[in-house]
Amino acid sequence: MDLSSLLSPDCTRCAVAGSSKKKVLELIGQLAAPRLSGTTSFDVFESLLNRERLGSTGIGLGVAIPHGRLSTANKPVAILLTLNEPVDFDAIDNQPVDIVFALVVPEEEHEQHLQTLAAVAQRLNEKTCTRALREAKSDQELFDLFTQAEV
Repeated sequence: MDLSSLLSPDCTRCAVAGSSKKKVLELIGQLAAPRLSGTTSFDVFESLLNRERLGSTGIGLGVAIPHGRLSTANKPVAILLTLNEPVDFDAIDNQPVDIVFALVVPEEEHEQHLQTLAAVAQRLNEKTCTRALREAKSDQELFDLFTQAEV
């Protein structure tokens, strides 16, 4: 799967301040909303927060993949963040999170949503990938590292 078709350099942020899970989800909403016509940053935030209430999207090893579906979304949008300080994300391994890949998709795209989540989880399960992402020094470097090593 070509994850670079979902992720763009302007939705990639390196070493951002995220003092809490809520603040990280709010930032994701601010970055995603302009790419989704008719959708506000609060709509995105609320979608992600509702999903988090079902169970944490912290998959372990310092990684979280918050995701949500929106009826107002006209296309899938991804956001990639590294955090300057890890935050508690209620991850399955109880470890704080410093890499966040968020995905917002149209409500009716169930199958694509699941396939994309699986591809992202597989990519972020590669230790060489996460190590390189954590060492990125700029937004562009972070984007390039995530998208270049796809197989």
